Amino acid sequence: MEPTTIREGYLVKKGTVLNSWKVMWVVLADDAIEFYKKKTDNSPKGMIPLKGATLTSPCQDFTKRMLVFKVRSAKNQEHFFQATHLEERELWVKDIKRAITCLQGGKKFARKSTRRSIRLPENVNLSELYVLMKDQDKGVKELKVEKDKRLFNHCFTGNTVIDWLISERKARNRPEGLMLATGLLNEGFLLPAGDVSKDGAEKGAECVFLDQTEALYYFADSGFFCEGYSSDEDVIMKEEFRGAIVKQGCLLKQGHRRKNWKVRKFILRDDPAYIHYYDPTKPRDTRWMAISLRSSRQMRYTTTCRLQQPMSARTGSKPFKASQRRENNSIRSIPWSGEQ
Repeated sequence: MEPTTIREGYLVKKGTVLNSWKVMWVVLADDAIEFYKKKTDNSPKGMIPLKGATLTSPCQDFTKRMLVFKVRSAKNQEHFFQATHLEERELWVKDIKRAITCLQGGKKFARKSTRRSIRLPENVNLSELYVLMKDQDKGVKELKVEKDKRLFNHCFTGNTVIDWLISERKARNRPEGLMLATGLLNEGFLLPAGDVSKDGAEKGAECVFLDQTEALYYFADSGFFCEGYSSDEDVIMKEEFRGAIVKQGCLLKQGHRRKNWKVRKFILRDDPAYIHYYDPTKPRDTRWMAISLRSSRQMRYTTTCRLQQPMSARTGSKPFKASQRRENNSIRSIPWSGEQ
């Protein structure tokens, strides 16, 4: 029987021989993790059997890289993967852990059945409930919460969810509201944001929603992001970085000069509207490119550098000036054909 594909997507992987990090197309099956150099490749570059494997997340072996998790095979071979944002890492980690657990128990991979595990009534539609919770006027209000030297954006507390379910008459009491919230958590509509809520979601056989002010959660398709995972995050003060994240992920992008296609991490922000992108294999404090989405008939390209410039840049050496002229000439305004 062919292995079932559980999840696939771009991840940054550390080389097993060299210490370089490269973007790989990763496919999680029910018995192994395969990684490809390109998405279109027919044969994988490598494979990690999940039987007897262990997973560590978060992995803090690399001080300059965030959102890394480690998979150790039964033969003690370590493989390091880096996600591009927090939500992506949590989804990969959750599915890999589940696949390992199913292999250990001799069971076929299956995501947890919420209705069987918490006895959810058949007349409850979690998808409709999720839409109501996200309503901007009558739904659960998203907040900015500062905790443990980190700023959580577009999130809410566990007790806020229970209060909303009772006030909207979706639950008669707090235990009933807790059952519905746990169902939303198990089905992936809600995701844990802080350490307290993650502990509740990962301990035991089933995910547990916490009716607490210390437990933070966020909507699965929201613009949630967390600042302060490293001290480098504090230096981002430019106007274009202040907008809320609407969407983020990896895309293939064509180069300006060589016209070759490479994987880049893109972040779409709102108010002010910008698209930022960078090479996900490099630390995020090296170089960003920005596209302004202002109401005009052109898209403006700008460059933002967060590291101290090299000596050649500060002294204005001839080689540096020449390279800057070549780069500036290659960055052109292109027509914006979308609706105004």
